[in-house]
Amino acid sequence: MMTNIAKTDIDIDTKNRDLLLDLIKHTPASIIKNNEIKKHNTGVYVTDIPKNPFTKTSNIDYQEAEKRGYFKLDILNVGVYEEVKNEKHLVELISHEPDWGLLEIKPVVENLFHIHDHFDIVSQLKPKSIIELAEVLAIIRPAKRHLLKADINTRKSQVWQKPTDGGYYFKKSHAVGYAMAIVLQLNLLSEKAQNS
Repeated sequence: MMTNIAKTDIDIDTKNRDLLLDLIKHTPASIIKNNEIKKHNTGVYVTDIPKNPFTKTSNIDYQEAEKRGYFKLDILNVGVYEEVKNEKHLVELISHEPDWGLLEIKPVVENLFHIHDHFDIVSQLKPKSIIELAEVLAIIRPAKRHLLKADINTRKSQVWQKPTDGGYYFKKSHAVGYAMAIVLQLNLLSEKAQNS
């Protein structure tokens, strides 16, 4: 049995997951749904793992594989990167302070990554930094939704705590990464407005 090094997985956002997967040797992860083992939508292993010779997917459900110490990567298609010209452009977009006022415009929020259906929460919390935007992303998750009604000190002290009931929540690292993707989108909007 393998030693469990990490009880986590890593999300890798890319504009075309198939192009990335063509470059790396991998085994698609599996998931059990309705007592049937199926291919996981995004998960892959880049280390050896037992696999089904016919489906070429892992023989072990991703949750059981994690318990056994296998490390899964989730390779995600994220369309927000389609308009990024190159690495320099990407760095400029995520390094520049966005116009946070854009988050007060419903049609803008409705086109943003992960928060498009949550204008009510975004407009109530009015984020003005990446960390505050990450907190919004955490609070839209079911396990943290109750914090919407909490005072700011309670909200900030509890937003990153793992729920004891096992409810779905965002880890801080995920939320900050997604917040940066939203900053990228906001800055792309501003860039387009300046160039038109």
